[in-house]
Amino acid sequence: MRRAGLEPLAWVAVAAAIFWGLPNHLALATHLAILALFALSLHVLVGLGGLLSLGHTAFFGLGAYTAGLLARAGWSEPLTGLATAGMVGLLAGSLAGAVLGRLRGLAALMVTLGLGLLLHEAALRLPGLTGGDDGLSGVETAPLLGLFSFDLWGKTAYWYAVTLLAGAFWGIGRLEAAPFGVSLRALHDNPIRLQALGISQTARVRTAYGISGALAGLAGGLLTQTTQFVSVEVFSFHRSADLLVMLILGGVGRRYGALLGPVLYGVLREVFSAWHPAYWGAGLGVALMAIVLFAPQGLLALFAPKKTRPEQVPGRAE
Repeated sequence: MRRAGLEPLAWVAVAAAIFWGLPNHLALATHLAILALFALSLHVLVGLGGLLSLGHTAFFGLGAYTAGLLARAGWSEPLTGLATAGMVGLLAGSLAGAVLGRLRGLAALMVTLGLGLLLHEAALRLPGLTGGDDGLSGVETAPLLGLFSFDLWGKTAYWYAVTLLAGAFWGIGRLEAAPFGVSLRALHDNPIRLQALGISQTARVRTAYGISGALAGLAGGLLTQTTQFVSVEVFSFHRSADLLVMLILGGVGRRYGALLGPVLYGVLREVFSAWHPAYWGAGLGVALMAIVLFAPQGLLALFAPKKTRPEQVPGRAE
């Protein structure tokens, strides 16, 4: 479809089918689009660069609170507020990448975890700024482009989120094909050879964290604007862990895996929550284990063309 130029048409068709076919579930569809954007930000680190993170909610939460605090201060225009949230995520990601670019393995993983926990605790200790456990309510968002109000049925929020997700998805696709994306793949596959070629690993990690932080900040800001509420839960550790699970479900290293994983996770959670409000977590856990055991490389790997073993050249040993 991509080669035939039909991929944008497929996106429009699916988005329109959900809008017209599931009008009572637009709020869920909007939330899944935000989760997919958040997962796409982690895909830049984990899928392309092989850089694990357990504190990715740090950038998500900063973007969410940036949009919320701006709206509370009277700056309710959505596009500029969202752009500011992305810039805050970009700055925070670049600063984190400058430190993490010098670390590898478990050391880097623990720093990301500590960063997320630190910001979560700071948000709890600053109720005058963050609202504490009660969060920030009454976040008003002005009509989009001055024309489309954020209505109770979630129609404007749905198209707002889907459009942003589609733009980010296209941008990451271009990034993957660019020399920088190729160098990130090399960082994932063979960092020693990358260094031998004279390419700075620290610079690549810093830039990757900046891009990833910007996307996460956009996702956080989008969540605040569409729900008109933000709480310290946006910094919670379980959100980072869930995000990593979503990538694994869809398929690490695949853009559409970052799209499929959150959708599958969100739908399963909704189904099991309706099944039993108290024990839905047990059902979700069993379903996730079954999926991972059945498709250890992600669901998209089931549809990928299988690589055939090359024929042995006569006279040469394998």
